[in-house]
Amino acid sequence: QVQLVESGGGLVQAGGSLRLSCVVSRSIFNVMGWYRQAPEKQRELVATITRGGNTNYADSVKGRFTISRDNAKNTVYLQMNNLKPEDTAVYYCNARSFSDIAYWGKGTLVTVSS
Repeated sequence: QVQLVESGGGLVQAGGSLRLSCVVSRSIFNVMGWYRQAPEKQRELVATITRGGNTNYADSVKGRFTISRDNAKNTVYLQMNNLKPEDTAVYYCNARSFSDIAYWGKGTLVTVSS
């Protein structure tokens, strides 16, 4: 059974930084990424990264967030800088296998106060 465990969420003031981590129990994933869901909104893509290191970001976080991964540790990170109140959401780790099966973590809450 594949498990994704997120950590690093919390409460931060606007302009502050947080670093999210997600450890995956197996090393079979091609694309890993972060999604978020704010109250009463749909889940949306934040950033993804391929096993080779190619990245993709939502326009709303470009220049502020950085996704990275350590394949040896089966871990993906999301460094979030200059956080804004509109970044408040539950952040979910996602991992997609080479056979295009997607797995999700349970989420970690990020709250940005103004």
